[in-house]
Amino acid sequence: MAKNTETERKFLVTSDAFKTQAVQSYAIEQGYLSKYAKRTIRVRIRDARAFLTIKSSTLREGIAKFEWEREIDIDDARELLKICLPGIISKTRYIIPAPSYKGETRKWEVDVFHSGKKKGEVLAEIELGDENEPFEKPEWLGEEVTGQPEYYNANM
Repeated sequence: MAKNTETERKFLVTSDAFKTQAVQSYAIEQGYLSKYAKRTIRVRIRDARAFLTIKSSTLREGIAKFEWEREIDIDDARELLKICLPGIISKTRYIIPAPSYKGETRKWEVDVFHSGKKKGEVLAEIELGDENEPFEKPEWLGEEVTGQPEYYNANM
């Protein structure tokens, strides 16, 4: 996978059975300084750490996207959240180990949304080495929503 490239698949979740498999969970608060169909600038506070992320769709077809992320000062992040576009997202993220592939560690990230348009929604995603990489689907995984704009965090 190229540097600064993210290839992920996203799914609805059909039950809370994933919680028994979680090895970690944390609170996330995030907002968007800019969001367009092809690029976003996001501020995220995850527990006591903060990040600034720029995401953009690639020039070619597929599910891979450009992603640039840097840790920033948490006080700066709190100030940036105040000037974000309306619709700050609050969610809990659960980390569930997934089988590794060709020696690369994989994990499911399951988000339970507490605010925004999708309050109560539960989504799972897995980041892959490329869009054709095989992976095992847990029993709590539902319909795939990869590439459906209504399930992008920026639209939630």
